[in-house]
Amino acid sequence: ILKSMQRTGVRQLLALSKLEIDSKYYETDILVIGGSTDLKFNGTYFEGDLSGITTSQIPIWLQRFCKPGKKIAKAPDWDSKLDEIVHRAKDWNVGVIVGVPAWIQLLMEKTIAHYQVKTIHDIWPNLKIFVHGGVSFKPYKRGFEKLLEEPIHYMETYLASEGFIAFQDKPKHSAMKLVLNNGIFYEFIPFTNKNFNMSGDLCANPETLKIDEVKEGQEYALLLSTNAGAWRYLIGDVIEFTNAREVEIVIKGRTKHFLSLCGEHLSLDNMNEALEMTASQLNVTVKEFTVCGESYDTLFAHHWYIGTDDPVNQGRFRKILDKNLMSLNDDYRVERSAALKEVLVEFLPTSLFYSWMSSQGKAGGQHKFPRVLNGDRQKHWNDFIAAKRNPAE
Repeated sequence: ILKSMQRTGVRQLLALSKLEIDSKYYETDILVIGGSTDLKFNGTYFEGDLSGITTSQIPIWLQRFCKPGKKIAKAPDWDSKLDEIVHRAKDWNVGVIVGVPAWIQLLMEKTIAHYQVKTIHDIWPNLKIFVHGGVSFKPYKRGFEKLLEEPIHYMETYLASEGFIAFQDKPKHSAMKLVLNNGIFYEFIPFTNKNFNMSGDLCANPETLKIDEVKEGQEYALLLSTNAGAWRYLIGDVIEFTNAREVEIVIKGRTKHFLSLCGEHLSLDNMNEALEMTASQLNVTVKEFTVCGESYDTLFAHHWYIGTDDPVNQGRFRKILDKNLMSLNDDYRVERSAALKEVLVEFLPTSLFYSWMSSQGKAGGQHKFPRVLNGDRQKHWNDFIAAKRNPAE
């Protein structure tokens, strides 16, 4: 599987040639921000974050271009790693950054503040490409671009622990190309009430389709069988084909990252798009968010926690967000006049989201803040926020 990932990684590198940029940019540094490459041996095998494993397997011919270097990449502590990267940033000629949007944005903010400059291009004038994955970039894009002096190219990847599934191989093209011939066999389960229950769990005897049976515009959950030994594994992601002939896909969300307390069927894609629309309309930078389903009197409510450091009118934000969600999702619109009685919006400092991740042992690297919290994680989050509000207690 590591060799398969390397081959697909090289294919994505070659796709950079389709970008309209000067050849000199291919001689710049590639900054890869991921988990620690210092893998732990448990007596049987070495283990660690996927990003740490793949970074440690970068081909020799590419290593001379890669930053932050082996010593910093091995550091297990995320905060000290971040500080060291900021300290060394002025010594590098970074043209490409690779990483999860939230942590890359945090790194750029720290770098700009440390050197007291206006944008990241004052430190890295040749920065032209950001390769991202793991979460939708939509909620981050507005805040991200405030840190830039000039536009850059964005390229999305779909790299999971189970394999390198897809990558964006066309500039200014939102879809990614599914990798069909490199160690993964795919099956597709229509993401419908027939195949999945209200909690996002797979029903008995679901319908499964092969690649020649899929249709554009239909949402599918992915089953993977891989050359690493996974067998019909439900990865938990939901995709949609935008071009079945060219096997081009977009990620719509997760089988469990949706809210349907009373039939509103609110998907992660709906949440991302509505939040992006709202932030744009109010000129607000949203850096993180999560949503919880709650009881409200005898019915239900959605509780949005929004991470922003901008001043914002809470009532206006809530009203516009609710309106945008209703315009995107008919089921949600119907339930807002029925069982979904309230939408609650609470603004929090962005640092609280990062602190909670640290408290869960998931700071930095490839870790992403969950967009929907339920069960134990929802309780932990509520307890964490309550403790921050009332530290004396």
